[in-house]
Amino acid sequence: MSLWQLLVHLFHFVLPALAMAVLMPCAGRWVMGPGGWPWGRRMSVHAFCGLLVLVAGLVLQGHDGKMSTYFALVVLAATAEWAMHRGWSR
Repeated sequence: MSLWQLLVHLFHFVLPALAMAVLMPCAGRWVMGPGGWPWGRRMSVHAFCGLLVLVAGLVLQGHDGKMSTYFALVVLAATAEWAMHRGWSR
């Protein structure tokens, strides 16, 4: 595997987490209304949590791209967005 192929493979590995990090603050505002943490902080929390989920899925299941890992990514992102909006106090 060349260096270019490795970089492309790593980019495609982290792409779902980065896409969720960009889209979840918009979805949180649409579902829960304005408020919560600032957008940049929410995006960085989603990116960090998403990368942790993808790496955990890779380590625990032996290869990436399983639907259970993506399901855990979506559930964790939705829960984190709810927590950053203080959903329990509504």
